[in-house]
Amino acid sequence: MFRFSFLAACTLMVLSLVQSCKTSRTAVSKEPFLEQLMSGNPAFANALKSRDSLRIQIIYTQIDRDAKNRPRFTDHYFNVDKNLYFYPASTVKMPIAFLALERLNELKINRSATMITEKGYAGQTAVYNDPTSADGRPTAEHYIKKLFLVSDNDASNRLYELLGQQYMNDRLKSKGYKEAQILHRLGISMPEEQHRNTNPVSFRDSSGAILYQQPNIASNYVYQPRTDFVGKGYMSGDKLVNEPFNFSRKNRFYLTDLHQLLRSVIFPESVPKQQRFNFTEDDYRFLYQYMSQLPSETKYPDYDLAEHYDGYVKFFMYGTQKKTSIPKNIRIFNKVGWAYGFLTDVAYIADFEKNIEFMLSATIYCNEDGILNDDRYDFDTVGMPFLETLGKLVYDYETKRQRKVVPDLSRFKLTYEK
Repeated sequence: MFRFSFLAACTLMVLSLVQSCKTSRTAVSKEPFLEQLMSGNPAFANALKSRDSLRIQIIYTQIDRDAKNRPRFTDHYFNVDKNLYFYPASTVKMPIAFLALERLNELKINRSATMITEKGYAGQTAVYNDPTSADGRPTAEHYIKKLFLVSDNDASNRLYELLGQQYMNDRLKSKGYKEAQILHRLGISMPEEQHRNTNPVSFRDSSGAILYQQPNIASNYVYQPRTDFVGKGYMSGDKLVNEPFNFSRKNRFYLTDLHQLLRSVIFPESVPKQQRFNFTEDDYRFLYQYMSQLPSETKYPDYDLAEHYDGYVKFFMYGTQKKTSIPKNIRIFNKVGWAYGFLTDVAYIADFEKNIEFMLSATIYCNEDGILNDDRYDFDTVGMPFLETLGKLVYDYETKRQRKVVPDLSRFKLTYEK
């Protein structure tokens, strides 16, 4: 009996591994490819020498298609370390947007339904209209759109309030992101208890009839024990505290998980079923559009292009170029984040003229003085040039890399608002 059970278990395990390999079709390079690539460019001399103090982590995925246009992935890593904490900042808006869209599908609510947010607990604010939308109505659709177009904090916070802290973290865990933690709203300072409590929310149809109503929700999520400290000091009001800043109650999302999360939406068939989101084809097109659309191509909101230039949230290849237009043949499907000296970009990049595609994710800590909360970070002088140059380096390599099959990228060719 024992022998039969053992053999059966082994058989099932092997079948599971085979199926997993078929699903992922991923190879992990053991060669220090990224280091070699950067070593050939003097612009990366400081990054290579100071990789740990700058907390640099990079993931580059080469994509090759087979005769049926199915993608095969080869992952390259540089200094990726889960123990090297980085504050994910606005990159957590990406999972928030994905989870919110999936939640609406669970509730069978159209993403364009009117979304009313009420006050139900201390510190909360209400939303009854949105002057940035075409008709003035607040909707989950418009929040997701703004969240990707310019990394809008309020838009993300409204979706955080729809989902609730407990639901988000439970869903992420069920999808395999067991150590991810989204614990708080962004750009708002409030006590932990207020972040645990999320607003009453309702959805209404065109006649004003209630489609769904959700009360204030209090999260009982148990925070994971962490010891994430960064820097040598921080500002508390006008006072300098000479000890590392404690991020243990802040959001956490490993770069490997953000990279995989993006892949699960760009290439859903390439990840295990449990990691896929419950999206329709229309949902995918909607996400692809606003992950890649530029403020200059947007009607609502009508953005000030001096502030929201093409490279505003496209750090790879274009982050420092405030007066340069991104060529229309290049599309960057991504989410960036910047706060507390950490600068991060997670992207899928395609060039429809040169028929190339790749994924690139990277983070860097830009805070030479080691003091946090002083608004004196090195984003413009260190972080942004690094990410821009890294994007160009990989892009240039991709233009020369031989492919056996020319990829069909038609899935990602979209019609934009302008």
